[in-house]
Amino acid sequence: MDAAGAVWRTSLTPDGPATVRVRSRPVGVPAVTLARDPEVGGSGGTLVTAQAWGPGAAWLLDHLPVQLGSQDDRAGFVACDPVVRELMRRHEDLRVGRSERVFEALVPAVLEQKVVSREAHRAWRFLLVKFGEPAPGPAPAGMRVCPSPRVWARIPSWDWHRAGVEGVRSRTIITAAEVAGRLEEILDLSAADAERRLRSVPGIGPWTSAEIRQRAAGDPDAVSVGDYNLPKAVGWTLAGRVTDDAGMLELLAPYAGHRYRVTRLIELGGARPPRHGPRMSVRDYRAF
Repeated sequence: MDAAGAVWRTSLTPDGPATVRVRSRPVGVPAVTLARDPEVGGSGGTLVTAQAWGPGAAWLLDHLPVQLGSQDDRAGFVACDPVVRELMRRHEDLRVGRSERVFEALVPAVLEQKVVSREAHRAWRFLLVKFGEPAPGPAPAGMRVCPSPRVWARIPSWDWHRAGVEGVRSRTIITAAEVAGRLEEILDLSAADAERRLRSVPGIGPWTSAEIRQRAAGDPDAVSVGDYNLPKAVGWTLAGRVTDDAGMLELLAPYAGHRYRVTRLIELGGARPPRHGPRMSVRDYRAF
């Protein structure tokens, strides 16, 4: 995010690398609008404007409304719990977007498996700097474009080690890179078929599959089963008690079809149980 409040993002689109700068401001139109022209105005609501650079610029601009949640369908979602109803009131503008870039969502999700966020971010940063290409256009210094699956498949073992990524996670990414084309097809599959295809890759379980479908496909029902903190937050927010995965799924059952939407609302504004133990430690596989 730059000093003007604009968000910069890169992507390796089907047409090539691209950078997009997105900003929003209140205007007088009654709905969220996307404009290629940064000077377009309106008469109410919020105006979202974007500029893009690189071979994939047109693709990113064309798909930006979807990424911002223009196709998010809340049909059938009823806030039957007063807590969820209040969270909806406080976050009424929440939309589930979809990046439509499956492999770009897969790699960071795998890097986040069973580690703290700081460790995953460190690995992601190292690998992007080492193997990603500079972002097109006047992007902020240091921004990189996610490498292609072919590049990920050829990263040598010593660079995975330098990034702090052990063999299980690196093998999962390499295996997924070899079938990346098939994985991109999940955008056109049902949620059940998409999950089956993702989980056919060794090393991708229910948590990773859900995280990928949330980010790339905008699946409003994909629950991150196996998350370290989520069941506790859901249980504490909806029932005033700490729960495990089974308890979380039971509490979310009335929201079938929109369970990720509810967990996202809870992440944004729900309650957390008091901490009684140490935080997860940061492991450094480079020292092993």
